[in-house]
Amino acid sequence: MYREEPLNVIDARAVVDPAAQIASDVSIGPFSVIGPEVSIDSGTWIGPHVVIRGPCRIGRDNRIYQFASIAEDPQDKKYANEDTCLEIGDRNTIREYVTIHRGTAQDSSLTRVGNDNLFMAYTHVAHDCRIGNHVIMANAASLAGHVHIGDWAIIGGFTIVHQFCRLGQHCFAAMGSAISKDVPPFVMVGGHPAQPHGINSEGLKRRDFSKQQIATIKRAYRTLYSSGLKLAEAREQIEQAASDDAEMALFAEFLGASERSIVR
Repeated sequence: MYREEPLNVIDARAVVDPAAQIASDVSIGPFSVIGPEVSIDSGTWIGPHVVIRGPCRIGRDNRIYQFASIAEDPQDKKYANEDTCLEIGDRNTIREYVTIHRGTAQDSSLTRVGNDNLFMAYTHVAHDCRIGNHVIMANAASLAGHVHIGDWAIIGGFTIVHQFCRLGQHCFAAMGSAISKDVPPFVMVGGHPAQPHGINSEGLKRRDFSKQQIATIKRAYRTLYSSGLKLAEAREQIEQAASDDAEMALFAEFLGASERSIVR
């Protein structure tokens, strides 16, 4: 359970720009620095020694721990002080030394984090990433620029993800994975480079997927990885089954949008 820190407290030793928009019940710890183009919504707790630059919009009931660096300039040599932004949703937990950077003009000028995510210590979210909801990034996992992560994905500690990769909903990346291609929904990967290792069946059970749904996902996995079909042929079979199964439809949609090809 979370500790009960007092809200509606901005420590006198914090440096908060007068132009920042801070809800009345936000707590900000000592020696934290909040920039002028920062908006923080109700119920959010910010520990000591946190730096939040901007432009940045942070939603409700987030918890940001000491030494996190939020909405800093992107680590992109093409960046030339354009007006870019970071958006963070609600109820996210951002632990020690996490870094999340703003977007770049070469993409949509926006890095976006959804709701109910856990970023463990030393994780890094680079410019222009899109993080869904209920995502877990374990210690020191790192995303390069333009990476998209679907809802309920779990990224193991010290995993690295190449720029422009997409990780689908409910996928699982084992500790120390090196991911340079897209990971389809529900699939477990691991290794350096990452290879498929079945579906995330345990995670699906915990999220109350039925036996029938899990069987459908296993069928899609076998079509992709065990049938001997070429990727285009496997994709065609999955697309044909997509009209009858929501899980097949997720596979088909993901494969159709993949630009880097998939881990295979």
